[in-house]
Amino acid sequence: MDKKLEKDQHLTLEAREEIQKRLEGGATFKDIARRVGKCPTTISREVKKHLTFKEAPETHRKGDGTTIQGKPCPKLMKAPFVCNPCEKNSYNRCAYRRQFYYAKQAQKEYAFTLVDAREGIPLNKQAFHDADAIISKAIKKGQRMYHIMQTYDVGISMSSAYRYLHKDYLSINKLDMPRMVKFKARKQYRGVGVPKAAKVGRTYEDFKAYIDEHEIRHWVEMDTVIGRVGGKVIMTFDFTQMNFMFGLLLDDKTAAEAAEKIRAFKERLRLGGIRFGDLCPVLLTDNGGEFSDVAAFINDAEGAAESRLYFCDPYRSCQKPKVEKNHTLFRDIVPKGESLDSFTQDMVNLIFSHVNSGKRKVLGGKSPYALFVFMFGETTADLLGIRHIPAQEVIQDHTLLRVLKKAPPRVPGKWNPVCPHRGCS
Repeated sequence: MDKKLEKDQHLTLEAREEIQKRLEGGATFKDIARRVGKCPTTISREVKKHLTFKEAPETHRKGDGTTIQGKPCPKLMKAPFVCNPCEKNSYNRCAYRRQFYYAKQAQKEYAFTLVDAREGIPLNKQAFHDADAIISKAIKKGQRMYHIMQTYDVGISMSSAYRYLHKDYLSINKLDMPRMVKFKARKQYRGVGVPKAAKVGRTYEDFKAYIDEHEIRHWVEMDTVIGRVGGKVIMTFDFTQMNFMFGLLLDDKTAAEAAEKIRAFKERLRLGGIRFGDLCPVLLTDNGGEFSDVAAFINDAEGAAESRLYFCDPYRSCQKPKVEKNHTLFRDIVPKGESLDSFTQDMVNLIFSHVNSGKRKVLGGKSPYALFVFMFGETTADLLGIRHIPAQEVIQDHTLLRVLKKAPPRVPGKWNPVCPHRGCS
């Protein structure tokens, strides 16, 4: 087992979902540990710590009408300590009290513990009361917080003072502050990132070293286009050599959904006689959590490595400029904030067909589609869902989106009168 994986800090939601899935399949702690990159003891502790209990159904009643509940199942005294793999659970016909491991519930309990452990005040009782007295007295005089911090020896920072005020630890409240009640709290969104263990050997420095060593000048950049928060998203792929882009529509922005769609995409290519690793040997993306399942992107159906995946440095979108620039062309058609929930994969394919059919000055007057077909062939473009749009019919603004929403459902083999070109037929 990889020692670096064993020392990884915390279990993620994806890891907990994998534990639940393996438990339901009857896997041992040792097998699960090998799967998620942890030691068996860690898995055992995780399961025992986050048990969800369910009372057994009523078995029978006493003479006075009171019910007799079932006793704990003897099998729960040994590993895996849960009823997830028990076949009786499917029919709800077990007479014993039951206990389960649920990934989402375990993640909620973990998150609560993580926050709760950091709550509180890092001061003794007397020091806190002294600071409270100084701040409260000064605020009631109309003094500003910065003035207070610069004038008095409070013993805490200004950010801590505001934090205590927001949590109602102090004798004063927000109404005593002259301007605080006027401002709304900032919206905070913390996306799920790629675990550190997944980025070992796959950093941007590793990427630069690899392409320099093998004299690679072109690769595929990946990113995600977001519509409504919590809704559908589009995972995009950009071939840097010719700015050719295609996208896969995801139902949500999760690693499980991205892994499922990329595996289905690889299978479609394989049935068409094309190996994903030959088309995309080197992948570069950001730290979005949807790319956490590295194996789904780099391995084929048999588990053999066929591609290399690297991650940009955090908050450095400039390290993958091609895909970011091409997103602006997509946004010309689908404005930012537009929900993607009503989109289908056919709609996504048609939008990128128009984007790829526009002629570019940087390509010497050629379109990305023309260069891609020259390099990989029209069959490959068809497998990616991209079609040629005649130059006179290319639409590169939001009117294409209005046309798509008004268009009748696409019927294979029939002509679409709203968009009478090959991309809609």
